[in-house]
Amino acid sequence: MKKPFFLLLIATACLAVSCSDGRTQKDIKMYTQVWDEVINSGKTDLINSSHFDDNVTLISQPENIVGIAALKSYWDTFLAGFTDVEFTVKDVFGQSPNLVKHWHFKGKHTGNFFGIPASGNTIEMEGTTLIKMKDGKIAQEQDFFDVTSFMQQMGFSPYQGNIALIDQLYAHFGKGEIPAVLEMMDSNIEWNESSCSSYSDRNPYTNPDAVLNGVLGRIGEDNEYFKLENIKLSHLGDNKVLATLNYDGKLKKTGKTYKTKVVHEWTLENEKITAFQQYIGQGKQ
Repeated sequence: MKKPFFLLLIATACLAVSCSDGRTQKDIKMYTQVWDEVINSGKTDLINSSHFDDNVTLISQPENIVGIAALKSYWDTFLAGFTDVEFTVKDVFGQSPNLVKHWHFKGKHTGNFFGIPASGNTIEMEGTTLIKMKDGKIAQEQDFFDVTSFMQQMGFSPYQGNIALIDQLYAHFGKGEIPAVLEMMDSNIEWNESSCSSYSDRNPYTNPDAVLNGVLGRIGEDNEYFKLENIKLSHLGDNKVLATLNYDGKLKKTGKTYKTKVVHEWTLENEKITAFQQYIGQGKQ
């Protein structure tokens, strides 16, 4: 009786390995085909529930990208920065649900790439991706590659990174996305309004909530409309950005409209705003 039982255990183990290998090969085939078409042919519509788990996660900094819609938006923006794209999966191996991909990317930087203007440079990079599959769908990815080299090939400098962050902040403000503006601030930010601003009475504002309640909230309460116009950004060294712009607003209390020339000096560390100083020209906030 022992011998047939022993043979049954061997057969069961072999069947399990065979099933696992079959699942792995099926996952690899689907995975490779999907990313070939998404990146080389720009078919980002394939980032859908047929190929990706609903809670698919791209592990990244400063925060993860979660969900099919967010991942599709990310790749739409990524691919908009390049033409003549050549993406090659050099190898995929592992055992489902855990896979590893070795890849090569080449493309011409002819479009805006997450705020970095087109350089016209040809970019090449190689990297590795750790993958988790779930029920035959892509559930998680984490890319590893030389980010510094990638940015340098596009002519990117730390100065441009800070400028891109401040540009993003103004974009959030213009859309009324105040929580996103506050999220970009360091928890110990030091915010100072110009001495001729009516909001300088509580200087300095030393955390995002104080900025919200003492400045941004009051702007909303006091103005029928308030817009930022003609924004021009330049760097002032490793961690400072200078913005020249105009305020265009209308006061609720008096109905008076105004246009004000202003300068903003921003200080950043570790992709967070640590200080703000406002200077006001003609007109008054």
